[in-house]
Amino acid sequence: MLRMLRNKKIAKKIWIVIAILVVPAFVLWGSGSVMRSKQEAAFAGRLFGRKVSFQEFREALEATKNQAIIQFGDNLSEIQKYLNLESQAWIRLMLLTEAKKRRIRINDSRVIAQIQSFPFFQRNGKFDNRLYAELLQYVFRTQPRIFEEQIRQNLMLSEVYKNKTERIQLSDQEVKTEYRKNNEQLSLYYICGLYADFTKDASASDEEVNNYFSKNSLQFKQPLSFNLEYVQLPAEEKDEKVIKEIFSRINKREDLPKLAKEFNLTIKETGLFGQTDPIPGFGWSPEILSVIYKTKVGEYLVPIKAEKSYYILRLKERKEPFIPDFTTIKDKVKETLLKEKAAVIAKQRIEDSLKELQMQMKMAAAPVYFDSVAKKYGLKSGSTALFRYGSYIEGIGASESFFLAAKDLGENQLSPILQMPSGFYIIKLKSRLPIDEKKFAQEKEKFAAELLLQKKQEYFTRFIEELKRKAQLKN
Repeated sequence: MLRMLRNKKIAKKIWIVIAILVVPAFVLWGSGSVMRSKQEAAFAGRLFGRKVSFQEFREALEATKNQAIIQFGDNLSEIQKYLNLESQAWIRLMLLTEAKKRRIRINDSRVIAQIQSFPFFQRNGKFDNRLYAELLQYVFRTQPRIFEEQIRQNLMLSEVYKNKTERIQLSDQEVKTEYRKNNEQLSLYYICGLYADFTKDASASDEEVNNYFSKNSLQFKQPLSFNLEYVQLPAEEKDEKVIKEIFSRINKREDLPKLAKEFNLTIKETGLFGQTDPIPGFGWSPEILSVIYKTKVGEYLVPIKAEKSYYILRLKERKEPFIPDFTTIKDKVKETLLKEKAAVIAKQRIEDSLKELQMQMKMAAAPVYFDSVAKKYGLKSGSTALFRYGSYIEGIGASESFFLAAKDLGENQLSPILQMPSGFYIIKLKSRLPIDEKKFAQEKEKFAAELLLQKKQEYFTRFIEELKRKAQLKN
């Protein structure tokens, strides 16, 4: 049935307010008393100073999950690891508060019209009540009244988006400039001083390394880190019952090793991982990280479903941020210092070469080439093939900075020194392939529409970030 939701025409029906938000694996909220055991007496978080109950949050999470089903259909299982439904549910609640503040109301006729317009609820081009009931039962797993209220809320969210972005416009010059950036092609000559090339010329005594560490010890501070203990079961219906039973018995103070032995499970550990690191065995999981910050050592996390498995996790160890002893990281400190010294050498060489290139350009009638100057100062030189903004330049990397620095350069004009992650560069335009004006005229309308949508999305994202600050979101 999920294939019925894949129709690309549906994309136009998806509320942009949902589509622009990012969202990891599913938390098993609302799946029974096991998940609610200790939570009913507490609350999920705070929003604009008020407490948000677990019931209200679960309803928002369920609505967010259904929106993801509508948006991604049978592709959801493939991309859910990149989504954060929990985070999106909080943003949904925040935007609904804003909608109520703006006194946005959606009548029943709009809700009905919206539901009837979804192609996946239609058969032979007409809304089908039986198909509607089947999809709600087997795909969305939601009662009609609840689903219809979720659609009403989606319409409210789309009105907030519309109200905030309807005045945003684009000038013809903005469209032309952005089209040029995306389609014009450039090639360059360059001269560069790479940090790695000058490491061999840098040296540091033991005293210098020690002094460097004393002055920059915070640079080597290890982040907050965690160690999780967990059991894993395949994500099958029979195993969902097992995971619930295990978690229920854990809540009754039964021992996990004993339960693991009873159910023939192996207890695994992630080992220590930092707050910005992928979790060993799980990968990047903002969902888990957002929970373990609030978890005490020895406590269990709410069971989760990730990829094709169920997990019960316990925080076994929490290591607060610390600065390692110098003797244990002496080699790393020396390596860092040498890289800094190499960067200083590279910068001096590139500055000297720029002065010489500028002098030659003033004196010589012929174009100046980089090769001889690069050789004199122990630098590298070369040229690129034609490239577009945002593309990858072979041997250099991402092209954004180079394109923006080069797009307005005149013939035989040098750029200022550009600092890149790998080193310092000076560039000169080699050739330019301008946009096809006839093609631009043909594509202008479509391109302008896409650009306007992007501009609105960026504006609305900034609006959401501002709302977050006002809401003082705490969950």
